[in-house]
Amino acid sequence: MAATTHTVTNQVPPLVGHDLFATDRVLSEAVERHVEPGVLPVVLEELGELGRAAGSAQAQEWGAQANAHPPVLRTHDRYGHRVDEVEFHPAWHRLLGHAVSAGLTDAWGRPAGHVRRAAGFLVWTQAEAGHGCPLSMTHAAVPALRTDPELAAVWEPMLTSHTYVEGLRNPREKAGVLFGMGMTEKQGGSDVRSNTTRAEPLSGEGAYLLTGHKWFCSAPMSDGFLVLARAPGGLSCFLVPRVLPDGTRNVFLIQRLKDKLGNRSNASAEVEFDGTWARLVGEEGRGVRTIIEMVAATRLDCVVGSAGLMRQAVAQAVHHSAYRDVFGGPLIDKPLMRNVLADLALESEAATVLAMRLAAAYDADTEAERAFLRLALPAAKYWVTKRCTAVVGEALECLGGNGYVEESGLPRLLREAPLNSIWEGSGNVQALDVLRALRREPQALDAFLREVGKARGADHRLDAAIKGLLTELADLDGVEGRARRLAERFALVLQGSLLVRWAPPEVADTFCASRLGGDWGAAFGTLPHSLDLASMVARARPAVA
Repeated sequence: MAATTHTVTNQVPPLVGHDLFATDRVLSEAVERHVEPGVLPVVLEELGELGRAAGSAQAQEWGAQANAHPPVLRTHDRYGHRVDEVEFHPAWHRLLGHAVSAGLTDAWGRPAGHVRRAAGFLVWTQAEAGHGCPLSMTHAAVPALRTDPELAAVWEPMLTSHTYVEGLRNPREKAGVLFGMGMTEKQGGSDVRSNTTRAEPLSGEGAYLLTGHKWFCSAPMSDGFLVLARAPGGLSCFLVPRVLPDGTRNVFLIQRLKDKLGNRSNASAEVEFDGTWARLVGEEGRGVRTIIEMVAATRLDCVVGSAGLMRQAVAQAVHHSAYRDVFGGPLIDKPLMRNVLADLALESEAATVLAMRLAAAYDADTEAERAFLRLALPAAKYWVTKRCTAVVGEALECLGGNGYVEESGLPRLLREAPLNSIWEGSGNVQALDVLRALRREPQALDAFLREVGKARGADHRLDAAIKGLLTELADLDGVEGRARRLAERFALVLQGSLLVRWAPPEVADTFCASRLGGDWGAAFGTLPHSLDLASMVARARPAVA
């Protein structure tokens, strides 16, 4: 083909070689807001290093490779022995190793541990979201294990280690370990109380043998798992190690890996227990109460992970629009595209600010903040994770046909987007959990109202939305059928209050006008034209040196 027919013009340079943390003004502002000054320089330095690594060409290549080469199940070795191992591409191990070394499984014992970890998780998983699963499970296992001080003393130092050790062996011989979780079964799904896996006590204190199955087992190559099984005293929580103290493999039969819509780099498995050794965690019959803190922590990661996906999608859309010329000028300057980009940036900012506020509540760890989380966390998990798919889909469209092509990276983000809304309790589960908190823990509503009350009087639309929410709560007839509506209103009012307090005026004004005041259409790009949309788009643009 003649060179004159193949001249490449008006193509956008790749968004690579930049600091994903420093160029995310919303996230960096949140870290500075929630981290004590004495710790802040160290936190900013470590997040800067992670942000530059996440924005590098190397990390982007690792993410592409890990998704192009999904994990492969190997049930037997060449001689017919069961090995039940999952093989991952080397890029997966590089991503996971970098994340562990950056402290993304270490939050519970460090100053500002949850804020710095949440910010790092949001940044690093933009390179590749699938490996966030074992990071999240490992991090979240700590509070469940702390119900048994003896177990926590053994496992917590390894769970929070900054050393990644690939492969299965005696955990006591490893400098760091990963954990997974197995709750759901094929007959029950979210109804974990219908679990049929049996736990038979052995003579050793706390030792049991498990028989049963798990329909979804996360991160099957982890060193240990927290699972639910039915003991003589009722549904209980157990620790299942892959390798026993004597170095032999525990019975952990991986039947197949799930063929998922997205999250392709990560392995989710169906497993069978057949005389599988396990150690009781907590008390018999209190399994859900024991494991619920692990579930809550992973739900926060669903919010943070969705905020990360949104940020990456919006950054790609704004970057593309800044370099693409259409109809005589840059796409980013066209009024209608500016409206779309500002709308997407607003959704992304609201998600990030909310996610980081929840992480800060974990760091505070006061009775008031725990009560706040009891209501705010399921509402945020419900709403933010649902907004993710819509945001990523619209951001993809900003690139036109180029966004629909795999090389752009946007299709991978779009396939990943619905995951966090489903994992750790889908939308209805979260909405019903909001109702449960309202019914059982009145202090949760008090804490929530104190939080949003900090912004009262600053915007009349926010004040009206708070009043409207209280009116909704005054009439609880048929409330279960309205649970999603309530969860949505809780999340929007909370987001609005946080933005009014902390975001630039144009951001808060636009959110209150559109999300709370009703001056908004049913699709992105329908913001009131009289607002300062250009400043919002500039705020969201990732600067590349």
